[in-house]
Amino acid sequence: MISKAPSGFGKPKGRTRDSKAGTAEKSQPGVSRIAAIQMASGPDVGNNLIEAGRLVGQAVAQGAKLVALPEYFGIMGMRDRDKVAVREPFGSGPIQNFLSATAKRYKIWLVGGSVPLEASVPEKVRNACLVYDDKGKCAARYDKIHLFGLDLGHEKFSEERTIEPGNEVVVVDSPFGRLGLSICYDLRFPELYRAMKDVDIILVPSAFTETTGKAHWEILIRARAIENMAYVLAPGQGGYHVNGRETHGNSMIVDPWGVVLDRLPRGSGVVVAGVNPEYRASLRKSLPALTHRVLHRC
Repeated sequence: MISKAPSGFGKPKGRTRDSKAGTAEKSQPGVSRIAAIQMASGPDVGNNLIEAGRLVGQAVAQGAKLVALPEYFGIMGMRDRDKVAVREPFGSGPIQNFLSATAKRYKIWLVGGSVPLEASVPEKVRNACLVYDDKGKCAARYDKIHLFGLDLGHEKFSEERTIEPGNEVVVVDSPFGRLGLSICYDLRFPELYRAMKDVDIILVPSAFTETTGKAHWEILIRARAIENMAYVLAPGQGGYHVNGRETHGNSMIVDPWGVVLDRLPRGSGVVVAGVNPEYRASLRKSLPALTHRVLHRC
C-alpha cells in the first residue's frame, strides 16, 4: 500500500436536494465542500480540457475545495487505441500540465479521474488517476488495477487490449481526510477498498456504460459507502459521445450512511456536497462495523 502523508449537502441543477442545504452547510464548522465533474468527452484533447476547465470553475464558484474529474476526461477517442496516441510520460504533457495549473490557479485539490500515461509496452497505456494539491504538485498516482471486459454480443469491451494494469493500492492524506483512489471497474471489487483500511473519502471516477450503469452503478456506489463508512465521490462520463458510445452519468456524492447527497443524471455539469468529519466519526462510533470484522482474521 502507498500512503501519503454532520452529513454533507449537495447543490443540484435539475436534481433532487434540499434547496436550503448549501446555505446551511456553510455555517457548519469543519465541513468541506467537494465536487464531482460530469462530462461527455470527445476525441479532441484540447476541447475536452477547455470544457473540464469551465466545469472546474463552476465547482470552485460553489465553494468546492476538492474537485474530481471523470475517467477519460481528456479523451474519449473514436477507437480504443486513440488514447495510446496521446499518452504522456508521468510528470509532463498537456493533460498533466492542465491539471497542475488548474489546481494551482484555484488553490484546490484536483483529481484527474484518469490520464493515459506511458506503459512498459508501446501499444498500451497506464490508466492513471492523478491527484494534485493546491500548489499544483502531484500528490498521488493510482494506476487502474481491474480492467473492464464485457461481451453481450452486440456490445463488447476489452480494456486489456490497450491498458496495462496497475498493482498498488493507493491512499493519500489530504486536508479533507484520507482519500482512497480507484477507477470505474474497480468498483465491483470490494476487497480493494478493504485493503485501503481507514479511508474518509473514496474516489471512483468512471465511464460506466449505460447498460451496466443503469443496472449496477448506484447500488455499488452506495454499497461501497455503507460498508466502508466513508463518503464516496463518483464523477462520471454521462451522455452520448462522438464515437457512438453511451455512458451512464449519474455522477454523485454519497455519505457514509449511503445517502445520495447530490446527483446529476445526464450531461455536462457539477455536483457539490459537504463532507463532515464529525458526522462520519459519529456514525463509526455508533455502528463500529469496521471493528467487528471476523473473517479477515482467519
